[in-house]
Amino acid sequence: MKQDKRFNPSVWQAQIIVTGLCLIVIALEYLTPSEYVFGYLYSGIILLVHSRLKRITAYQVTLLAVFLTLLNLWVPEVHLSAVPTLANRLIATLALIVTAWLSDRNRRYEEAIARQQAQLQAQAQLASIRENFVSTLTHDLKTPLLGAIETLKSFEKGQFGDITPIQQRVLGMMQKSHRSSVQLVETLLDVYRNDTEGLHLNLSAVNLATLADEAIATLTELGRSRNVYIVLNYGASDFRQHFWTKGDSLQLQRVFANLIANAINHAPRGSKVEIILESDGSTHVVKVGDRGPGMSADEIPLLFERFYQGHSDRQAKGSGLGLYLTRQIVQAHEGIIWAENRQPTGALFAFRLPAISPLLSSV
Repeated sequence: MKQDKRFNPSVWQAQIIVTGLCLIVIALEYLTPSEYVFGYLYSGIILLVHSRLKRITAYQVTLLAVFLTLLNLWVPEVHLSAVPTLANRLIATLALIVTAWLSDRNRRYEEAIARQQAQLQAQAQLASIRENFVSTLTHDLKTPLLGAIETLKSFEKGQFGDITPIQQRVLGMMQKSHRSSVQLVETLLDVYRNDTEGLHLNLSAVNLATLADEAIATLTELGRSRNVYIVLNYGASDFRQHFWTKGDSLQLQRVFANLIANAINHAPRGSKVEIILESDGSTHVVKVGDRGPGMSADEIPLLFERFYQGHSDRQAKGSGLGLYLTRQIVQAHEGIIWAENRQPTGALFAFRLPAISPLLSSV
């Protein structure tokens, strides 16, 4: 609906006040000798106009005030020969111009601040709407998927009647697909929250060797389904070592899981995925390698970008978010992550984290 701009009570009141003040100052100026300079009183009127009325009106009032202040040198009597009177009028005129300029600049600053505050408020509201939308969408997507998984488990257990071995395999494949969808939804939510709020870590002393063992145990079935063997070694040492660092065990577990699962998915059937733990005393390095097709040189810098899936024979099968989330977690732990090709074939993903003393790990 269009607003009626013909009548605004606040503007109308301001115009009446300005007009009344102008008449008072004019009366003081022209009913007293020119030696008495009342033009300084226009400063208050100029400030009032700048705060209440349009900018063009403020300019007009300023020019009128300057004109009336100088006009008093001729009207009602000519006083151009009186140097002190002339100097006072010129100083008063300069003061009015400076007042108008400062008032206008202050008004511009206030308008700029108001615009910024409005933008910040709009952004905060938008962020809140997006957060509510993502949370609601995630819940609405996960709930039916989890319900479907439980229903498939019931079928698999024979609660709705006997099932054949072929049906058993199909139900298993359907459960696997649904679990992958749930994981994708959770990853999307995690990436969104990390980008908007930052990654919140529950830091404690963790042993990377223990996390590697746990990740291998979790992904052994995936490796078996692809006929890929997972091995863990400790670089130049033949003995199990402790690789203590300060980190969030749950988040670092996700790093191991993402990198190992990525290697399994790209490893040729019958080959192995190798996890190597190395340390130089001040840092620990975790390497996950496979014997797959490797990567082209131009896509290596893009592997950890959001939604990047590659364009070579090593085409990712997921959403392109796993490596992006992995980079977020490693960088939040003040570490670095990189990828490179292995010789003669394969790919290697590695990350480096600061080490802590075994003595500190027990504190």
